[in-house]
Amino acid sequence: MMLGKGLSQMKTKISSRFSLYRKINFLILMLFIPIIAMFTYSNGVAFEVIDRELKASNIKQLSFLSSQIDSRINQTMDFVLTFFKDPNVRKFNGLNLWDDRYDRMQTRYAVREKMALQSGVASVWPVKFTVYSQLNREAITNGETMAQYDEGYVKRNLNGKWKYGDGNEQKQGKEPAFHWFYTDSIGRQAALKGSNLIIQATFEHGNIQNMLDTYKAGGQGNPMFYRKGDKPILNRTADERLTQELVRYLEDKQLRDTSQQVVTLGSERYLISAVKSLYVDWYLVDAVPLGEILGPMSFSRNLFYVTMVLLFVVGISSSVLLYRNVQRPIRKLIRGLQSVQRGDFSVRIDSNVNNEFAFLFYRFNDMSRQIQHLIENVLYEKLRAREATLKQLQAQINPHFLYNCIGYMINMAQLKDEEAVVSMGHNLSAYYRYITRMERPAASLREEVQLIINYLDIQKLRNGRIHYHIDIPEEMLGLEVPRLMLQPIVENAVIHGVGKSYSSGEIRIEGEMLDGLVRLRVDDDGPGMTSEQLETLNRKMQGPMQEDMGYGLWNTNQRIIHQFGEQSSLRFEASELGGVQAEIMWVPGEAEGTESIL
Repeated sequence: MMLGKGLSQMKTKISSRFSLYRKINFLILMLFIPIIAMFTYSNGVAFEVIDRELKASNIKQLSFLSSQIDSRINQTMDFVLTFFKDPNVRKFNGLNLWDDRYDRMQTRYAVREKMALQSGVASVWPVKFTVYSQLNREAITNGETMAQYDEGYVKRNLNGKWKYGDGNEQKQGKEPAFHWFYTDSIGRQAALKGSNLIIQATFEHGNIQNMLDTYKAGGQGNPMFYRKGDKPILNRTADERLTQELVRYLEDKQLRDTSQQVVTLGSERYLISAVKSLYVDWYLVDAVPLGEILGPMSFSRNLFYVTMVLLFVVGISSSVLLYRNVQRPIRKLIRGLQSVQRGDFSVRIDSNVNNEFAFLFYRFNDMSRQIQHLIENVLYEKLRAREATLKQLQAQINPHFLYNCIGYMINMAQLKDEEAVVSMGHNLSAYYRYITRMERPAASLREEVQLIINYLDIQKLRNGRIHYHIDIPEEMLGLEVPRLMLQPIVENAVIHGVGKSYSSGEIRIEGEMLDGLVRLRVDDDGPGMTSEQLETLNRKMQGPMQEDMGYGLWNTNQRIIHQFGEQSSLRFEASELGGVQAEIMWVPGEAEGTESIL
């Protein structure tokens, strides 16, 4: 009965929790709906205003550019009308008799200078002027090439209007120009009486391009000069893909003097504006990408919506905090278990709750503490055993080398070779100073090499045939290696390699670092071993110590494995010198990690 009552109370509490959770979520929703609705309405109004102002501004700018072009053309026509009445121009047509050739030359020079002066004054709108004398059948121009009188050419183009192109075939790479021919046949521009004076004004399409480039530099559009049936004149940085789509769109439209429309070209929306020129019957057309102009507003709008969504999520998440007395403890417990799974047994959970989770936290902390203590003890004992093994292996090698050295000194004393005995004594003294520093089971490779030099010098005194060569890179000499790692290998090469042949005597010691591995090779030119013998020796090196093999090399191999890990090895192969090659290989990073542990 008491259990049923407790369950009933728990259900009531859960029901009240969910009821409060729904209420909070409903209040958050009612707060966000009016804000989003008001922003959407105000943003729509702002878009409409900006769109209207953008259209008005664009058509004004385009109309201003069109008026500038028309003004340049009008100035050119005014100059032609004024220039037509110039006395020198009239004289060029032969209305007055020319006295001599010098007078003619002066007249031509004056006419050319005035045309050049007018073109230079309007440097931003250069114009080429040509004067044709029908009476004298001559022509003069301020252009780069000399003008020739061609009555058919003049009659073909004399219509009183500006024309794009003069009917002649254009040179490759050269665009047509705008031409206007003027004569004094009032009302009958195309009628020539045989004594007419004709003036031609020409401006290149580059003049239009300059105006278009200036206009584009101050805006975001893609302006061009367009007339149906002719190749459009583009600005110099025009987008070819957009221009082709725009021309295809304009070919199907009947343009008014001023027109404007929003169209989709490709995958983007553009504001297309067109204004007709008064003199040349062409249209100034501009395509403004609405995405680039209205993009910041769209981004701000989207950012607002994203912010609203995030705030809504935060609000909902805040309501979930009603369950923190359950969720937080579980989350802490999960994080603690994940840390233990990763191997971090030092993790502890701070308990600030006063419910069933407090007991779970206490048991978890006790469990992780016991596991940590157990692992630390096992690791410490393992490290101590490893250190003891290394020192034991090293201690087994030291007497072995001492026996050989004392035997050598006895032999040299018997041979009355005092110099060799003294040299052996000095080197043996240095050797024992080196090996008696048992507090450090490792040494630098530089120290090991120096010990080998002392050893080989002693052997060289004993056997004059022995000579050696050591080539180890400088960066390898600072590496830490087990003490007396090289000495047993070199000694084996001297005794079992060089010492077994009267014709051999070369010892070569080389080292290299390649692909993250360190390699040390000791070669001799002795009689060597067969492939079967080498394979047997390598197999014995990997197994336990046997009675029929010397323990010097085996102990060296075991010390290398203990020091550098299972990836290291001591292997024997046939040498290119003819004898045996002993190669030590290890990963330097493992050596450093082992040394730090010990």
